[in-house]
Amino acid sequence: MARVSRSVVSRVGKLFSVPVSLYSIGQERIFGGSAQTDTRFRQPYDKCMALKFTTSCLEDSLSLFRYYKALAERAIGQVPDPALFSSPGQESNSIAVIVKHMAGNMRSRWTDFLTTDGEKPDRNRDTEFVDPPETREALLEMWEQGWNTLFAALEPLSEEDLARTVTIRGEAHSVLQAINRQLSHYPYHVGQIVLLAKQYSGEHWIALTVPKNKSSDFNRKVAAGEASQR
Repeated sequence: MARVSRSVVSRVGKLFSVPVSLYSIGQERIFGGSAQTDTRFRQPYDKCMALKFTTSCLEDSLSLFRYYKALAERAIGQVPDPALFSSPGQESNSIAVIVKHMAGNMRSRWTDFLTTDGEKPDRNRDTEFVDPPETREALLEMWEQGWNTLFAALEPLSEEDLARTVTIRGEAHSVLQAINRQLSHYPYHVGQIVLLAKQYSGEHWIALTVPKNKSSDFNRKVAAGEASQR
């Protein structure tokens, strides 16, 4: 397996305020040897979820949630275990912490979605930013539990339910507003996960969307029905 040059390693380590040893001294275990990544989620950018035409807000929202879940998983799958728990800086979060926060938010927002406030009394948001699970397996289990709660709440809904009222921290939202609120929140954090994963993976990164200088090729595949835009 090709190695990341020391100059690239040093620049990445400096940019993210991560000990260079994580990339250089520990380079062998990060990018080769005993490094642990997760190949279950590795798919070419043009072989992932297809766009389905719909005028249903619910159907499209569920599709977008699934898309961003898969995007984060395909990024996390490329990150060696030690990097999952590495923070870019004192005021920044590791991928593991971001996952813990997202899962905590999902549990609170989507449990008993229609009948209880979205900010549950037993939620302590501040604790979501410290002490994440210590293994990839435990982290992904927490991640799945959060998403399962979301899908269990949304999948039974009808379009008529979009006009119903729910509350978040006591503030009234339509169901439509509550969905859109999280549909902007989760992709924000998925983008953070992807950025960190891309930096930590270095030259081993596999593009999640259309790679550089491949736009024409992708356009051709979409026109030919060989790929989709979502």
